[in-house]
Amino acid sequence: MPPLLKIRSERDQMSAIERRIADFLLENAHLLRDYSSQQLADALQISQSSVVKFSQKLGFKGYPDLKYSIGEAVARIGGTATATAARAPKVPARQALVESLWQGKVRSEEETRLINAGEKLTEIAGLLQRAGKVYCLGLGDDSLPAQALAHRLALLGLVALYHSDVVLMTSSISSATRGDVLFVFSEHGQHPALNQLARQFREHHGKVVSVTRHTSNPLRAHADAPLLVSAHDERPHIQPLLYQSAVQHLLDQIFVLLCDGDRVEQLNANLEHVQHLLDPKL
Repeated sequence: MPPLLKIRSERDQMSAIERRIADFLLENAHLLRDYSSQQLADALQISQSSVVKFSQKLGFKGYPDLKYSIGEAVARIGGTATATAARAPKVPARQALVESLWQGKVRSEEETRLINAGEKLTEIAGLLQRAGKVYCLGLGDDSLPAQALAHRLALLGLVALYHSDVVLMTSSISSATRGDVLFVFSEHGQHPALNQLARQFREHHGKVVSVTRHTSNPLRAHADAPLLVSAHDERPHIQPLLYQSAVQHLLDQIFVLLCDGDRVEQLNANLEHVQHLLDPKL
């Protein structure tokens, strides 16, 4: 796993001092070559041994190895950007923008895949398979993947209920029972009503699956199985596109895991029914 991604994915489990080091490295990765371990310690007003222990905890022999690894990662990113810029004069501006967007999506999906272990996805697929009911909830832009997931689960023969209204969801989960699943989407995981719903759902002995950015947030803390999304870009209008793409890739993986045995037969039968409704001539 790339060092910066490893730092981001493990930040929430770090101590206060380790988080200070992590944040400095993430924000100043391109300047790290100019910092010795002592200079980094002085900048953060911590001991040099804390920097060394931080490096070793991440799996490196020491700070020099960590700094070298981060430097290589930054150079690779810079090399990719340079290569893209070099090709830009040879292609129309529109095509260069499209290629840049595609590369950003691929990078976000790869990082998201790395921070969500395959075992976690298998566990979530198992929860959905055994669930009596699956509640899918999302507000605003987060309602789109929630609705799409509910639709796909229904095609597989699962009882899936979609909501984009917190009040309606509150009354709906009153019928939740042990083993039911709440799949809640919230990019930043800070919405108080969603956090309250997650707590209430667990009181009904249901399981909560959250989909948020890989930051420390209340919704993630309330979830039995948190899914984390990596999507970073300096352009504000591009970052949401990367996030949505990475979320969809996560859901696609879970859907494929669910398409097994009788489920895929049910899916094919339902797709035939849907196609017949859309085009009765077929």
